[in-house]
Parts: sequence; C-alpha cells; structure tokens
Amino acid sequence: MKGTPEIDEVRALKPDAIVVAAYGLLLPQQLLGAGRFGALNIHASLLPRWRGAAPIQRALLAGDHETGISIMQMDAGLDTGPVYLQARLPIAADDDMGVLHDKLAAAGAEAIVTALAELECGRARAVAQPPEGVTYAPKIDKRETRLDWAQPAWQLERQVRAFRPAPGAYGLLAEEPVKIWRAEVFEARGSPGTIRLAEGKLVVACGEGSLAILELQRPGGRRLGVEDFIRGRPLSPQARFT
Repeated sequence: MKGTPEIDEVRALKPDAIVVAAYGLLLPQQLLGAGRFGALNIHASLLPRWRGAAPIQRALLAGDHETGISIMQMDAGLDTGPVYLQARLPIAADDDMGVLHDKLAAAGAEAIVTALAELECGRARAVAQPPEGVTYAPKIDKRETRLDWAQPAWQLERQVRAFRPAPGAYGLLAEEPVKIWRAEVFEARGSPGTIRLAEGKLVVACGEGSLAILELQRPGGRRLGVEDFIRGRPLSPQARFT
C-alpha cells in the first residue's frame, strides 16, 4: 500500500529505527515497520499507566508520587505496544508540568540511547504491557483549567501545578479571569470563594480547607506577588472568587 510522498520518502531512507517523542497521534501504519527495528516511542509515563496525550499533567492531577519514561515498540494501538525499558522518577511536592517535563526529557534522552544500543547488539527484549493498571491521559480541555472553589484545596493546588506554565489555571475574581501561578494548601475554613489576607497570602476558602495564593496575574498584566497585585488594584470588601 502506497503512502503519502512524505511516508514514501522516509521508507526510502531505509532507517534502522523511527523514534517518536511527544507526537500525540497514532503513527501511520506504513511507518510502523519502515525501520529495521520498527518505530519506538519515548513515552512520559510508566506504562500502562497514563497512555495518551497528557501523561505529565494527568500524573500531577492524580497526585502520583512517581512517574517515568517508557521506551515502547509502537503498534496500531494508543501506547499499547510492548516496552523495552523504563526509567522511574519521583515526583517532588513542588514539581509542576514544566519542571517535570524537563526532568523526563533528560531521562528520555538517556533511555532511548540505551534502548537503541541494546537493539543494535541484539540484547533488547520487549515485554508486553500487563492488562492491570491501565489508565488514560486524554488531552487537556480548557474547561479543566478553571478552578472550582467547591473542590478541596489539595485538588486545586494540583491543578495549579499541572497547568503551569501552560495553559495556566485560573479563577474568576469579581468576574475577571485571574491566572493563578503559585499556591499552597492552607488550613482554614470558610464559604467557598471567600477571600482574606493572611501571612502575606491571598487565602481563598474551598470546599475543603483553603488555597493560599502566592502569585497571580490579571489579563494583560504581569505575574505579581499578592502585595503588588493588591497595591495595583485594591480589592473591595465584597470581592470573592466565583
């Protein structure tokens, strides 16, 4: 079966292997067997956990304590192929998507070099993924980035880290979308969305506990600490996140 000119061009090169990272789509069937060693995927999770487009964000949202890199033989399914090797990586309490991405990118670069060397010398063995523990990491929907103050504070803090630096978590403050850059869980109670200042932080009550905001940004503005944010536009006594 003849493919597109681009696919035919790749096949004509007779590659030893095709390597894919953060591709986000299924590789065309004509390319899966184009290389001597087939097509390999550098996937940012410990498969079969978090198959799909957003494994880093989903791991952070779920509160996972570790993640890693899987070097996988690609097949027709969505991240379903057998795995050559995995590199495990702990998730630190303050890791966000950007930091964790960079850690995994470095680990992935080392892992793929090792896997290709093992393939070349005939020592590599791919192991089928177990049927247990399969989870999926669908693409992030914009609606997920809005903070719902009826949720527990720990869940909102995970959202802030999972969506930093992009696309960013946000809340509506006096009906204005405000991006939340840094926040931490704060042990206080109140009606969800109500705010108060405490210890130089903007404390927002949640469905469980409170979220202490440390850095935020108005539309078109700069990232600011709480004091500078309020100094630029003081909040009214009735102001709240909705």
